[in-house]
Amino acid sequence: MKRRLAREITVQSLYQMEMNEVKAEEAIMILLEEAAADNESEVELSDEAQLKTYVLDVINGIWANKEAIDQLLVDYLQNWQVSRLSRVDRQILRLAVYEMVFTEGVPAKVAVNEAIELSKHFGTEESGKFVNGVLGKMIHDLDKLKSQKG
Repeated sequence: MKRRLAREITVQSLYQMEMNEVKAEEAIMILLEEAAADNESEVELSDEAQLKTYVLDVINGIWANKEAIDQLLVDYLQNWQVSRLSRVDRQILRLAVYEMVFTEGVPAKVAVNEAIELSKHFGTEESGKFVNGVLGKMIHDLDKLKSQKG
């Protein structure tokens, strides 16, 4: 399974959930169907179930920790509110913070680099710099943040 694709689907699903108030499963299915229809999908049928399960686990993890993730973002968004972020940047930052602080399987530098790439792909011209700045500050305090999460 390709993690980059999983992250793209995760961000798009979170965006769909927030914009259209759909459940995670529905958002994921919509995106997988669109990808298949556009013939852009890098997903083999055998990988689709694994990808869907992985993305659903990540989304559920983000949603379960959303309040804590957003509070961490508030702490690192100097003079800015989470609600004022673009919807795309907000979902990318939530995914990165979840991977950095709430999971063990993704090295922090990988989470940051992936978030920057996602923000360049889905966001505005300035999104990559913005995401890098926020997560760059956070990575310096990562050990403290991980110990405080519980």
